[in-house]
Amino acid sequence: MLLIDSDSNNLGLIDTDEALRRAKEKKLDLVVVSQGEEAPVAKIMDYGKLQYQQNKRQKQNSRPSVKEVKFRPNIGESDYELRIKRATEWLSKGDSVKFLVRLRGREHQHRDRATDLLNRVVEDLDKSAKVQSFDKRALTLFLSPS
Repeated sequence: MLLIDSDSNNLGLIDTDEALRRAKEKKLDLVVVSQGEEAPVAKIMDYGKLQYQQNKRQKQNSRPSVKEVKFRPNIGESDYELRIKRATEWLSKGDSVKFLVRLRGREHQHRDRATDLLNRVVEDLDKSAKVQSFDKRALTLFLSPS
């Protein structure tokens, strides 16, 4: 078997019993990395640590992320369409999208315009997303891919 030690040094072809002895000396595990045609490749490493890192990588890749889109109640049509297009792309990739309407000053008197804007977002994205939460008081909308 072709042996690689814990410092990633190639030790060449070594008998299996000798490889196991070296792994026990370092108090590590002998892990077969690949089954080669001529000889299998084994590495001296901590197998528990390897499993932990693989699980961590797998969870990190499978976890969907949340993207955020911020609006003002008097947003222009082209800006609105751009943000909807971007949100559609994110939803198609599997990410969730949070829409937030920010009000300043006198805009608080016209909260109904902000709510109408969020309702329009729901209508425009109803084919590619489903509503998780719609908070009219905080003017937030949370969509996930459908």
